[in-house]
Amino acid sequence: MSTTIDVPETSKVPKGKAVLGAPPRPGGWKKGVAIMDFILRLGAIAAALGAAATMGTSDQTLPFFTQFFQFEASYDSFTTFQFFVITMALVGGYLVLSLPFSVVAIVRPHAVGPRLFLIILDTVFLTLATASGASAASIVYMAHKGDQDTNWLAICNQFGDFCAQTSSAVVSSFVAVLLLVLLIVMSAFAIGK
Repeated sequence: MSTTIDVPETSKVPKGKAVLGAPPRPGGWKKGVAIMDFILRLGAIAAALGAAATMGTSDQTLPFFTQFFQFEASYDSFTTFQFFVITMALVGGYLVLSLPFSVVAIVRPHAVGPRLFLIILDTVFLTLATASGASAASIVYMAHKGDQDTNWLAICNQFGDFCAQTSSAVVSSFVAVLLLVLLIVMSAFAIGK
């Protein structure tokens, strides 16, 4: 019980070669952008958490004459520095939690949803990181230079280690801000094309 079907070949139909596998999709560069996104997120995590840890451990005590009369400089003496530590820890935590979405963007480079989600949240946490970095930078500047009009004395002459730690924390926060800006621009570019 077999049936044979004869299909006549016409010379009018051109014969082509069969292509094995799917043709490459245009826009393969999006996967490279997604991999770069993941790498930049790792750098931003290190910068944000490094800034929070450096500022959180900044502490210096100057003893004068007796142990009962001491001057201390610590991050928790300034509400601006407390805000800095909390927000940079939040930014670092967000960046850690955003890594799975970045992996999804690597696996599915043409998916718009994860990239759009990351752009929105990256922008929110960019504003937090910028605000905390700028406010901490103003206090660090005042600690280095002082202000004659308000009688704010430069304390970095006495608290050198404290000022060095807070300055490096502010620089690290601005590195995180720069990396977040690059992440937003790259994601927007990948969505736009």
